[in-house]
Amino acid sequence: MPYSEQNSLAAKYVVDDLPGARQIGSRLHGILTSLDAGSQLSQLARDYLVASGLRCLHALAEGRTDLDAFKREAAIERTRRVKLAEVAARKAAADDAKRKAELAAASAAIFNDPAYKRRKEAKQLRREFNLGYIEPEHYPRVMRLLRTLEQRKRLRPEDVIWLQTEAEDCWTDAIAAAWHLIEAEALTEAWRVTGDPWAAVNASSHWRKCSQPEASLRLTEEAMASAAASAPKVRSALATTRGGALRDVDRQAEAKALGEQAHALTPKDYRPCTLLGAVHIELGDLIAGHEWFKKAEQLGVAKAIVDHDIRALLARMPDAERDRVRRFLFEQDPDRFAWLRTKRLSAHWDTQSR
Repeated sequence: MPYSEQNSLAAKYVVDDLPGARQIGSRLHGILTSLDAGSQLSQLARDYLVASGLRCLHALAEGRTDLDAFKREAAIERTRRVKLAEVAARKAAADDAKRKAELAAASAAIFNDPAYKRRKEAKQLRREFNLGYIEPEHYPRVMRLLRTLEQRKRLRPEDVIWLQTEAEDCWTDAIAAAWHLIEAEALTEAWRVTGDPWAAVNASSHWRKCSQPEASLRLTEEAMASAAASAPKVRSALATTRGGALRDVDRQAEAKALGEQAHALTPKDYRPCTLLGAVHIELGDLIAGHEWFKKAEQLGVAKAIVDHDIRALLARMPDAERDRVRRFLFEQDPDRFAWLRTKRLSAHWDTQSR
């Protein structure tokens, strides 16, 4: 049935305000079609008309009124139906608006609740420092320290030690980087205010550890110029830390020169020796590098510090060069460097020995 005919049928029986009257397949449309064809309606169909409030149409279907009378009464019925629908629509709109207002008020109350705000801020803070679960007994202190870091304030030494030991799972790379940056800035400022060269030495170390070796180089250049007449130990420390920063930016030749200068100033200090050990290995002179690391151990450096330096060296190398250094060091002292033996190198050495 064309759409115009559907509309015409709905209008003929004065139910054009009801969407179902024009919708093919709907129950009401089927009843109108049967009625218009002169077919007898079933009891179920007549009951549906009564239940739907279509009493005039029901009377017409039962033959209790003629078409003209039906149209007059049905028009009144339709007017009443439209008004009721409008009232219902307004009420539904008002109820919906009220519900939305109540939801908005409830949401605002939640969002403005101090406890909710604290939870949200804590979650954002943990995300900022890449920190997941925190043990309940550590939570208050850890969150206090995170807020301190977020405010770019320095941590007390005992708090740093506690984070690194007691709450070690909370010492993330992001927290370490933030702490090193804050310390670097504070110590740099301290050096500028007091002229204390040890503040510059420590600041340089922190600049390197927060991946800003260029800042370390700028600082140590100024500090070395200012400390030209200082004690050998001070000049050695500045030269050593600057040499480390030069290594970070792949200026090994300059780092080597500074390491030699530092060693000449303080021949009994192991720190220039570890710098020279690393630089020589990076330059490809494995024999000299090993000798400098041995000398550092003879001067009192802990083997764990040397191992840490070697691990850091290896991590920066291509696979082939890494295997070469591992193989060389292991061959020099299999017991001392047993930790360097890997499955791949074991297979290589086993092949070489056969």
